[in-house]
Amino acid sequence: MLRRPCVLLLLNCVGWLGQEAISQPSPQTGNYGGKVETIRLASLTPDLSNVRGFNYNTVSSVDDAHGVAYTDQWIRYNHEEVDRDMGFAQKLHLNEVRVFLSYNAWLKDRAQFRDRLIDFVRTCYAHGIGVMPVLVDGAEEMMPNLFEPSARPQLREWAQDLVSAIGKEPGLVFWDANNEPDIISEPKEFMRHRMEIARYVAGILRELDSRTPVTIGCAYVPCMEELADAVDVLSFHDYSPTTHEIRDNMATAKQFAARVGKPVFNTEIGCIARANPYDLTLQEHMRASMGWYIWELMIAQHWGNVHGVFYSDGSVRDPSIAAAILGFFRDRGPNVVLENPDREGWVTRAVDDGNKWLNDPAPDWNKGLDVAETEANLMEAAQLVAMRELPTRTVDLLRSGKPDVPELQTVIRKYIAILKPYCKGSQK
Repeated sequence: MLRRPCVLLLLNCVGWLGQEAISQPSPQTGNYGGKVETIRLASLTPDLSNVRGFNYNTVSSVDDAHGVAYTDQWIRYNHEEVDRDMGFAQKLHLNEVRVFLSYNAWLKDRAQFRDRLIDFVRTCYAHGIGVMPVLVDGAEEMMPNLFEPSARPQLREWAQDLVSAIGKEPGLVFWDANNEPDIISEPKEFMRHRMEIARYVAGILRELDSRTPVTIGCAYVPCMEELADAVDVLSFHDYSPTTHEIRDNMATAKQFAARVGKPVFNTEIGCIARANPYDLTLQEHMRASMGWYIWELMIAQHWGNVHGVFYSDGSVRDPSIAAAILGFFRDRGPNVVLENPDREGWVTRAVDDGNKWLNDPAPDWNKGLDVAETEANLMEAAQLVAMRELPTRTVDLLRSGKPDVPELQTVIRKYIAILKPYCKGSQK
Protein backbone atom coordinates (compact mmCIF):
# COMPACT_ATOMS: atom_id res chain seq x y z
CA MET A 1 0.00 0.00 0.00
CA LEU A 2 1.22 3.52 -0.78
CA ARG A 3 2.26 5.64 2.15
CA ARG A 4 -0.19 8.45 2.96
CA PRO A 5 1.93 11.35 1.53
CA CYS A 6 2.23 9.39 -1.71
CA VAL A 7 -1.50 8.75 -1.76
CA LEU A 8 -2.26 12.44 -1.29
CA LEU A 9 0.17 13.35 -4.04
CA LEU A 10 -1.38 10.75 -6.32
CA LEU A 11 -4.88 12.02 -5.59
CA ASN A 12 -3.84 15.57 -6.38
CA CYS A 13 -2.43 14.34 -9.66
CA VAL A 14 -5.58 12.37 -10.47
CA GLY A 15 -7.78 15.35 -9.64
CA TRP A 16 -5.74 17.74 -11.77
CA LEU A 17 -5.26 15.31 -14.62
CA GLY A 18 -8.89 14.23 -14.45
CA GLN A 19 -10.09 17.79 -14.86
CA GLU A 20 -7.67 18.34 -17.70
CA ALA A 21 -8.73 15.12 -19.46
CA ILE A 22 -12.43 15.81 -19.16
CA SER A 23 -11.85 19.35 -20.39
CA GLN A 24 -9.94 18.34 -23.51
CA PRO A 25 -11.72 18.74 -26.87
CA SER A 26 -12.86 15.45 -28.38
CA PRO A 27 -13.49 14.68 -32.04
CA GLN A 28 -16.61 12.86 -30.92
CA THR A 29 -18.33 15.38 -28.68
CA GLY A 30 -16.43 18.64 -28.64
CA ASN A 31 -15.38 20.35 -25.38
CA TYR A 32 -15.76 18.53 -22.06
CA GLY A 33 -15.75 21.66 -19.93
CA GLY A 34 -19.45 21.18 -19.22
CA LYS A 35 -18.71 17.84 -17.59
CA VAL A 36 -16.21 19.41 -15.20
CA GLU A 37 -18.89 21.97 -14.35
CA THR A 38 -21.43 19.21 -13.68
CA ILE A 39 -19.05 17.63 -11.17
CA ARG A 40 -18.39 21.00 -9.55
CA LEU A 41 -22.09 21.87 -9.29
CA ALA A 42 -22.67 18.51 -7.58
CA SER A 43 -20.20 19.67 -4.89
CA LEU A 44 -17.82 16.89 -5.87
CA THR A 45 -14.05 17.25 -6.02
CA PRO A 46 -12.39 16.74 -9.42
CA ASP A 47 -10.90 13.41 -8.24
CA LEU A 48 -14.35 12.29 -6.97
CA SER A 49 -12.85 11.33 -3.61
CA ASN A 50 -15.83 12.83 -1.76
CA VAL A 51 -18.41 10.67 -3.53
CA ARG A 52 -20.43 8.94 -0.78
CA GLY A 53 -22.87 6.90 -2.79
CA PHE A 54 -25.24 3.97 -2.70
CA ASN A 55 -26.99 1.62 -5.08
CA TYR A 56 -30.76 1.68 -4.82
CA ASN A 57 -33.61 -0.77 -5.12
CA THR A 58 -36.95 -0.17 -3.46
CA VAL A 59 -38.13 -2.54 -0.73
CA SER A 60 -41.54 -2.87 -2.38
CA SER A 61 -40.27 -4.06 -5.76
CA VAL A 62 -40.27 -7.78 -6.53
CA ASP A 63 -38.14 -9.92 -8.83
CA ASP A 64 -39.26 -10.71 -12.33
CA ALA A 65 -38.67 -14.00 -14.13
CA HIS A 66 -35.04 -13.04 -14.69
CA GLY A 67 -34.33 -12.37 -11.02
CA VAL A 68 -34.18 -8.57 -11.13
CA ALA A 69 -36.47 -6.19 -9.28
CA TYR A 70 -35.75 -2.95 -11.08
CA THR A 71 -38.34 -3.50 -13.82
CA ASP A 72 -41.06 -3.75 -11.19
CA GLN A 73 -39.51 -0.77 -9.41
CA TRP A 74 -40.18 1.43 -12.44
CA ILE A 75 -43.51 -0.11 -13.45
CA ARG A 76 -44.92 0.33 -9.93
CA TYR A 77 -42.93 3.47 -9.16
CA ASN A 78 -43.83 5.01 -5.81
CA HIS A 79 -42.81 8.63 -5.24
CA GLU A 80 -43.52 8.50 -1.51
CA GLU A 81 -41.28 5.47 -1.06
CA VAL A 82 -38.42 7.07 -2.98
CA ASP A 83 -38.81 10.32 -1.07
CA ARG A 84 -38.76 8.45 2.25
CA ASP A 85 -35.68 6.43 1.32
CA MET A 86 -33.76 9.47 0.09
CA GLY A 87 -34.53 11.01 3.47
CA PHE A 88 -32.80 8.04 5.12
CA ALA A 89 -29.80 8.52 2.82
CA GLN A 90 -29.70 12.23 3.59
CA LYS A 91 -29.43 11.47 7.33
CA LEU A 92 -26.20 9.61 6.59
CA HIS A 93 -24.90 12.49 4.45
CA LEU A 94 -24.84 10.31 1.34
CA ASN A 95 -24.57 12.40 -1.82
CA GLU A 96 -24.90 10.08 -4.85
CA VAL A 97 -27.23 7.26 -5.93
CA ARG A 98 -26.67 4.61 -8.60
CA VAL A 99 -29.93 3.20 -9.95
CA PHE A 100 -30.66 0.63 -12.65
CA LEU A 101 -33.10 1.69 -15.34
CA SER A 102 -35.48 -0.74 -17.04
CA TYR A 103 -35.61 -1.01 -20.81
CA ASN A 104 -38.74 -3.18 -20.57
CA ALA A 105 -40.57 -0.70 -18.36
CA TRP A 106 -39.67 1.99 -20.90
CA LEU A 107 -41.01 -0.15 -23.75
CA LYS A 108 -44.25 -0.74 -21.89
CA ASP A 109 -45.04 2.98 -21.51
CA ARG A 110 -42.39 5.43 -22.64
CA ALA A 111 -44.16 8.60 -21.54
CA GLN A 112 -44.88 7.17 -18.11
CA PHE A 113 -41.30 5.98 -17.73
CA ARG A 114 -39.96 9.42 -18.62
CA ASP A 115 -42.22 11.08 -16.08
CA ARG A 116 -41.15 8.65 -13.37
CA LEU A 117 -37.47 9.02 -14.18
CA ILE A 118 -37.75 12.81 -14.03
CA ASP A 119 -39.55 12.54 -10.70
CA PHE A 120 -36.85 10.23 -9.35
CA VAL A 121 -34.02 12.56 -10.34
CA ARG A 122 -35.79 15.61 -8.92
CA THR A 123 -36.72 13.83 -5.69
CA CYS A 124 -33.10 12.78 -5.16
CA TYR A 125 -31.90 16.30 -5.97
CA ALA A 126 -34.28 17.73 -3.38
CA HIS A 127 -32.43 15.63 -0.79
CA GLY A 128 -29.00 16.75 -1.99
CA ILE A 129 -28.34 13.49 -3.83
CA GLY A 130 -27.02 13.26 -7.39
CA VAL A 131 -28.07 10.45 -9.73
CA MET A 132 -26.14 7.91 -11.80
CA PRO A 133 -28.56 5.88 -13.97
CA VAL A 134 -27.37 2.50 -15.29
CA LEU A 135 -28.59 1.77 -18.83
CA VAL A 136 -27.49 -1.76 -19.72
CA ASP A 137 -27.34 -4.86 -17.54
CA GLY A 138 -27.80 -8.19 -19.34
CA ALA A 139 -29.52 -9.54 -22.44
CA GLU A 140 -32.16 -11.42 -20.46
CA GLU A 141 -33.11 -8.25 -18.60
CA MET A 142 -33.29 -6.15 -21.78
CA MET A 143 -33.59 -7.68 -25.23
CA PRO A 144 -32.69 -11.10 -26.68
CA ASN A 145 -30.68 -9.53 -29.50
CA LEU A 146 -28.60 -7.28 -27.22
CA PHE A 147 -25.30 -8.51 -28.67
CA GLU A 148 -26.37 -8.42 -32.30
CA PRO A 149 -26.09 -5.47 -34.72
CA SER A 150 -29.88 -5.23 -34.83
CA ALA A 151 -29.92 -4.07 -31.20
CA ARG A 152 -27.91 -0.94 -31.81
CA PRO A 153 -30.72 1.22 -33.24
CA GLN A 154 -32.86 0.17 -30.24
CA LEU A 155 -30.09 1.08 -27.81
CA ARG A 156 -29.61 4.45 -29.48
CA GLU A 157 -33.33 5.19 -29.31
CA TRP A 158 -33.37 4.19 -25.62
CA ALA A 159 -30.37 6.38 -24.79
CA GLN A 160 -31.68 9.28 -26.83
CA ASP A 161 -34.99 9.29 -24.98
CA LEU A 162 -33.24 9.15 -21.61
CA VAL A 163 -30.96 12.07 -22.47
CA SER A 164 -33.97 14.00 -23.75
CA ALA A 165 -35.81 13.34 -20.49
CA ILE A 166 -33.15 14.11 -17.87
CA GLY A 167 -30.04 15.27 -19.71
CA LYS A 168 -30.46 18.84 -18.47
CA GLU A 169 -31.67 17.99 -14.96
CA PRO A 170 -29.26 19.37 -12.33
CA GLY A 171 -29.72 16.17 -10.34
CA LEU A 172 -28.14 14.05 -13.09
CA VAL A 173 -24.42 13.77 -12.31
CA PHE A 174 -23.18 10.65 -14.13
CA TRP A 175 -24.29 8.09 -16.70
CA ASP A 176 -23.28 4.44 -16.20
CA ALA A 177 -23.49 2.95 -19.68
CA ASN A 178 -23.22 -0.71 -18.69
CA ASN A 179 -23.10 -2.70 -15.48
CA GLU A 180 -20.27 -5.22 -15.24
CA PRO A 181 -19.69 -6.13 -18.90
CA ASP A 182 -16.79 -8.30 -17.66
CA ILE A 183 -18.70 -10.29 -15.04
CA ILE A 184 -19.00 -13.43 -17.20
CA SER A 185 -15.61 -14.26 -18.68
CA GLU A 186 -16.57 -17.48 -20.46
CA PRO A 187 -17.11 -18.04 -23.28
CA LYS A 188 -14.67 -15.35 -24.34
CA GLU A 189 -16.80 -14.41 -27.34
CA PHE A 190 -19.71 -13.62 -25.00
CA MET A 191 -17.56 -11.33 -22.88
CA ARG A 192 -16.26 -9.61 -26.02
CA HIS A 193 -19.83 -8.88 -27.10
CA ARG A 194 -20.62 -7.41 -23.68
CA MET A 195 -17.55 -5.19 -23.81
CA GLU A 196 -18.47 -4.00 -27.31
CA ILE A 197 -21.98 -3.08 -26.20
CA ALA A 198 -20.60 -1.21 -23.18
CA ARG A 199 -18.30 0.78 -25.45
CA TYR A 200 -21.10 1.45 -27.94
CA VAL A 201 -23.59 2.73 -25.35
CA ALA A 202 -20.93 4.88 -23.69
CA GLY A 203 -20.16 6.38 -27.07
CA ILE A 204 -23.82 7.20 -27.70
CA LEU A 205 -24.12 8.94 -24.32
CA ARG A 206 -20.96 10.97 -24.89
CA GLU A 207 -22.25 11.96 -28.30
CA LEU A 208 -25.72 12.97 -27.08
CA ASP A 209 -24.88 14.60 -23.74
CA SER A 210 -22.01 17.06 -23.55
CA ARG A 211 -22.54 17.97 -19.88
CA THR A 212 -22.76 14.63 -18.03
CA PRO A 213 -19.70 12.44 -17.40
CA VAL A 214 -20.02 8.85 -18.61
CA THR A 215 -18.63 5.75 -16.92
CA ILE A 216 -18.88 1.98 -17.24
CA GLY A 217 -19.31 0.04 -14.00
CA CYS A 218 -16.69 -2.67 -14.48
CA ALA A 219 -16.60 -5.61 -12.11
CA TYR A 220 -12.80 -5.69 -12.13
CA VAL A 221 -9.93 -3.28 -12.71
CA PRO A 222 -8.68 -4.90 -15.99
CA CYS A 223 -12.04 -4.14 -17.63
CA MET A 224 -11.80 -0.56 -16.40
CA GLU A 225 -8.40 -0.30 -18.03
CA GLU A 226 -9.57 -1.81 -21.32
CA LEU A 227 -12.55 0.56 -21.63
CA ALA A 228 -10.80 3.67 -20.33
CA ASP A 229 -10.81 5.42 -23.70
CA ALA A 230 -14.61 5.04 -23.91
CA VAL A 231 -15.44 6.94 -20.71
CA ASP A 232 -14.92 10.20 -18.88
CA VAL A 233 -14.74 8.62 -15.43
CA LEU A 234 -13.25 5.25 -14.50
CA SER A 235 -15.15 2.90 -12.20
CA PHE A 236 -14.78 -0.61 -10.85
CA HIS A 237 -16.38 -2.86 -8.23
CA ASP A 238 -14.67 -4.64 -5.37
CA TYR A 239 -16.03 -7.18 -2.90
CA SER A 240 -12.61 -8.49 -1.86
CA PRO A 241 -12.44 -10.45 1.42
CA THR A 242 -9.15 -9.06 2.77
CA THR A 243 -7.80 -5.58 3.41
CA HIS A 244 -4.65 -6.18 1.39
CA GLU A 245 -6.70 -7.11 -1.68
CA ILE A 246 -8.88 -4.02 -1.29
CA ARG A 247 -5.79 -1.82 -0.91
CA ASP A 248 -4.02 -3.43 -3.85
CA ASN A 249 -7.03 -3.00 -6.14
CA MET A 250 -7.40 0.66 -5.19
CA ALA A 251 -3.69 1.29 -5.68
CA THR A 252 -3.76 -0.33 -9.12
CA ALA A 253 -6.87 1.64 -10.11
CA LYS A 254 -5.37 4.93 -8.94
CA GLN A 255 -2.06 4.36 -10.65
CA PHE A 256 -3.83 3.64 -13.92
CA ALA A 257 -6.13 6.66 -13.46
CA ALA A 258 -3.13 8.90 -12.97
CA ARG A 259 -1.54 7.47 -16.09
CA VAL A 260 -4.55 8.14 -18.32
CA GLY A 261 -5.56 11.35 -16.58
CA LYS A 262 -9.10 10.43 -15.55
CA PRO A 263 -10.79 10.34 -12.14
CA VAL A 264 -11.74 6.97 -10.65
CA PHE A 265 -14.20 5.68 -8.06
CA ASN A 266 -15.65 2.38 -6.87
CA THR A 267 -19.35 2.01 -7.60
CA GLU A 268 -20.07 -1.23 -5.69
CA ILE A 269 -18.73 -2.26 -2.28
CA GLY A 270 -20.01 -4.11 0.79
CA CYS A 271 -21.35 -7.67 0.99
CA ILE A 272 -21.52 -9.62 4.23
CA ALA A 273 -21.72 -12.95 2.35
CA ARG A 274 -18.44 -12.27 0.52
CA ALA A 275 -16.39 -11.46 3.65
CA ASN A 276 -16.53 -7.81 2.61
CA PRO A 277 -18.12 -6.14 5.67
CA TYR A 278 -19.27 -2.58 5.23
CA ASP A 279 -17.25 -1.10 8.08
CA LEU A 280 -13.99 -2.66 6.89
CA THR A 281 -14.30 -1.75 3.21
CA LEU A 282 -15.61 1.75 3.97
CA GLN A 283 -12.70 2.39 6.30
CA GLU A 284 -10.21 1.33 3.64
CA HIS A 285 -11.85 3.49 0.96
CA MET A 286 -11.98 6.51 3.24
CA ARG A 287 -8.35 6.07 4.26
CA ALA A 288 -7.39 5.95 0.60
CA SER A 289 -9.66 8.90 -0.32
CA MET A 290 -11.43 6.75 -2.90
CA GLY A 291 -15.03 7.67 -3.74
CA TRP A 292 -17.49 4.81 -3.20
CA TYR A 293 -21.04 3.50 -3.60
CA ILE A 294 -22.27 0.80 -1.20
CA TRP A 295 -24.55 -1.97 -2.39
CA GLU A 296 -27.13 -1.03 -1.20
CA LEU A 297 -29.18 1.51 0.78
CA MET A 298 -32.29 -0.54 1.53
CA ILE A 299 -32.72 -4.07 2.85
CA ALA A 300 -34.66 -4.99 -0.27
CA GLN A 301 -36.21 -8.27 -1.30
CA HIS A 302 -33.62 -9.69 -3.70
CA TRP A 303 -30.35 -8.94 -1.88
CA GLY A 304 -31.76 -8.17 1.56
CA ASN A 305 -30.18 -11.10 3.38
CA VAL A 306 -26.63 -10.04 2.44
CA HIS A 307 -26.88 -6.31 1.63
CA GLY A 308 -28.53 -3.15 2.87
CA VAL A 309 -28.58 -0.57 5.65
CA PHE A 310 -32.21 0.46 6.25
CA TYR A 311 -35.51 -1.31 6.75
CA SER A 312 -38.53 0.53 5.38
CA ASP A 313 -39.37 1.98 8.83
CA GLY A 314 -35.96 3.65 9.07
CA SER A 315 -34.47 1.16 11.52
CA VAL A 316 -31.16 -0.52 10.68
CA ARG A 317 -29.93 -4.09 10.81
CA ASP A 318 -26.45 -3.17 12.04
CA PRO A 319 -25.68 0.25 13.56
CA SER A 320 -21.97 -0.26 12.83
CA ILE A 321 -22.77 0.15 9.11
CA ALA A 322 -24.43 3.52 9.65
CA ALA A 323 -21.56 4.55 11.93
CA ALA A 324 -19.01 3.53 9.31
CA ILE A 325 -20.78 5.55 6.61
CA LEU A 326 -20.45 8.55 8.93
CA GLY A 327 -16.74 7.78 9.43
CA PHE A 328 -16.80 6.06 12.82
CA PHE A 329 -15.05 2.70 13.07
CA ARG A 330 -14.17 0.06 15.65
CA ASP A 331 -10.71 0.22 17.21
CA ARG A 332 -8.88 -2.88 16.03
CA GLY A 333 -5.57 -1.76 17.54
CA PRO A 334 -3.59 -2.94 20.57
CA ASN A 335 -4.93 -0.36 23.03
CA VAL A 336 -8.64 -1.14 23.22
CA VAL A 337 -10.29 -0.97 26.64
CA LEU A 338 -12.38 -4.09 27.19
CA GLU A 339 -15.69 -3.71 28.97
CA ASN A 340 -16.02 -4.80 32.62
CA PRO A 341 -19.75 -5.52 32.86
CA ASP A 342 -19.59 -6.58 36.54
CA ARG A 343 -17.64 -3.58 37.76
CA GLU A 344 -20.59 -2.56 39.97
CA GLY A 345 -21.90 -6.07 40.54
CA TRP A 346 -24.75 -5.94 38.03
CA VAL A 347 -23.79 -9.17 36.29
CA THR A 348 -23.59 -11.03 39.59
CA ARG A 349 -27.01 -9.70 40.62
CA ALA A 350 -28.54 -10.58 37.26
CA VAL A 351 -27.22 -14.13 37.45
CA ASP A 352 -28.47 -14.50 41.05
CA ASP A 353 -31.87 -13.04 40.17
CA GLY A 354 -32.13 -15.40 37.23
CA ASN A 355 -31.35 -18.44 39.34
CA LYS A 356 -33.86 -17.36 41.99
CA TRP A 357 -36.58 -16.99 39.35
CA LEU A 358 -35.72 -20.38 37.84
CA ASN A 359 -35.95 -22.03 41.27
CA ASP A 360 -39.31 -20.43 42.10
CA PRO A 361 -42.04 -23.12 41.93
CA ALA A 362 -44.54 -20.45 40.86
CA PRO A 363 -42.50 -17.96 38.84
CA ASP A 364 -43.98 -14.55 38.03
CA TRP A 365 -44.07 -14.00 34.27
CA ASN A 366 -43.44 -10.25 34.30
CA LYS A 367 -40.67 -10.51 36.90
CA GLY A 368 -38.99 -13.14 34.74
CA LEU A 369 -39.18 -10.83 31.74
CA ASP A 370 -37.51 -8.07 33.75
CA VAL A 371 -34.73 -10.46 34.73
CA ALA A 372 -34.25 -11.52 31.11
CA GLU A 373 -34.26 -7.93 29.87
CA THR A 374 -31.62 -6.90 32.41
CA GLU A 375 -29.45 -9.81 31.34
CA ALA A 376 -30.01 -8.96 27.68
CA ASN A 377 -29.05 -5.32 28.19
CA LEU A 378 -25.85 -6.33 29.99
CA MET A 379 -24.85 -8.70 27.20
CA GLU A 380 -25.49 -6.20 24.43
CA ALA A 381 -24.00 -3.18 26.19
CA ALA A 382 -20.78 -5.05 26.96
CA GLN A 383 -20.68 -6.76 23.53
CA LEU A 384 -20.65 -10.22 25.12
CA VAL A 385 -22.69 -11.80 22.34
CA ALA A 386 -23.00 -11.61 18.57
CA MET A 387 -25.74 -9.28 17.39
CA ARG A 388 -27.23 -11.54 14.71
CA GLU A 389 -30.06 -12.51 17.11
CA LEU A 390 -30.41 -9.62 19.55
CA PRO A 391 -31.18 -10.75 23.11
CA THR A 392 -33.32 -7.63 23.60
CA ARG A 393 -35.31 -8.60 20.51
CA THR A 394 -35.90 -12.04 21.97
CA VAL A 395 -37.22 -10.47 25.19
CA ASP A 396 -39.40 -7.99 23.27
CA LEU A 397 -40.98 -10.84 21.31
CA LEU A 398 -41.69 -12.73 24.52
CA ARG A 399 -43.30 -9.61 26.03
CA SER A 400 -45.52 -9.11 23.02
CA GLY A 401 -46.74 -12.71 22.94
CA LYS A 402 -48.73 -14.95 25.24
CA PRO A 403 -46.97 -16.03 28.47
CA ASP A 404 -44.71 -19.01 27.79
CA VAL A 405 -42.88 -19.84 31.01
CA PRO A 406 -40.91 -22.82 29.64
CA GLU A 407 -39.57 -20.69 26.78
CA LEU A 408 -38.62 -17.86 29.15
CA GLN A 409 -36.87 -20.38 31.43
CA THR A 410 -34.84 -21.58 28.45
CA VAL A 411 -33.87 -18.01 27.58
CA ILE A 412 -32.83 -17.11 31.13
CA ARG A 413 -30.73 -20.28 31.46
CA LYS A 414 -29.00 -19.40 28.21
CA TYR A 415 -28.30 -15.84 29.35
CA ILE A 416 -26.99 -16.97 32.75
CA ALA A 417 -24.54 -19.31 31.00
CA ILE A 418 -23.24 -16.39 28.90
CA LEU A 419 -22.99 -13.95 31.83
CA LYS A 420 -21.60 -16.23 34.53
CA PRO A 421 -17.96 -16.17 33.31
CA TYR A 422 -18.04 -12.38 33.73
CA CYS A 423 -19.06 -12.43 37.39
CA LYS A 424 -16.28 -11.10 39.62
CA GLY A 425 -15.85 -14.40 41.41
CA SER A 426 -15.49 -16.25 38.10
CA GLN A 427 -12.79 -14.02 36.60
CA LYS A 428 -9.13 -14.90 37.04
